[in-house]
Amino acid sequence: MGKTTVRLLLVQVFLLITVFLGGAAIDKKLTAEQAMKNITWFHHDSFMIELAGKTVYIDPFKINSSKPADFILVTHEHYDHCSPEDIKKIMKKDTVIICPVQAAEKLKGFNVKVIKSPESVMAGEIKIEAVPAYNTNKKFHPKKDGKVGYILNYGGVRIYHMGDTDYIEEMNNLGKVSIALVPVSGTYVMNAKEAAEAVEIVKPEIAVPMHYGLIVGNENDGEEFKKYVKNKAIKVIVLKEGGSYAE
Repeated sequence: MGKTTVRLLLVQVFLLITVFLGGAAIDKKLTAEQAMKNITWFHHDSFMIELAGKTVYIDPFKINSSKPADFILVTHEHYDHCSPEDIKKIMKKDTVIICPVQAAEKLKGFNVKVIKSPESVMAGEIKIEAVPAYNTNKKFHPKKDGKVGYILNYGGVRIYHMGDTDYIEEMNNLGKVSIALVPVSGTYVMNAKEAAEAVEIVKPEIAVPMHYGLIVGNENDGEEFKKYVKNKAIKVIVLKEGGSYAE
């Protein structure tokens, strides 16, 4: 057997080992349950999501994390969603902040990428889609302001952070949603019953209540929301503040 033939055989063996032993790394397909284990809720609308080797924060506010962010998503400019003080806690040299233009005005000096609905941008291998978020019967988040929610799309899983919103007609046309992060406190956003009605339309595999217990709403709003969701195909997971999901 010649040297060339031996080299070819060694290459083939190496490739076979890579495929069989490294299959988990090659296969990017995720389930909603798997993705949930990479989601931490701090409180209010603040989350940390770890996907595709990236650490993504959404609306960091009064967080107790010092884990550096690769990307920070800000839904709008209100102080409890766009907090330069909290952003500084998790910034590193190459952190990118993705936000609508009004939030960008508060974040001058940071590495900011402005986005508006229906634009999308890549965060590493994660597709970030900006979607509308606004009030229909309140004055706090008018549609004309261009505030947003986000859909993070990776590995066949789409995680929908609704932002500060009521039920809006655009929710009818989002396509598959694996995990929905849903505001439930009332006052500035949907209350628990309205949020359950919105979730029945979006039909995520998993729904996680947020936006309660810190500034508005009370600590029982998450459980109230869970009671109102009647579709048994939707799994409601009520996270503890500062906690992540474990089956």
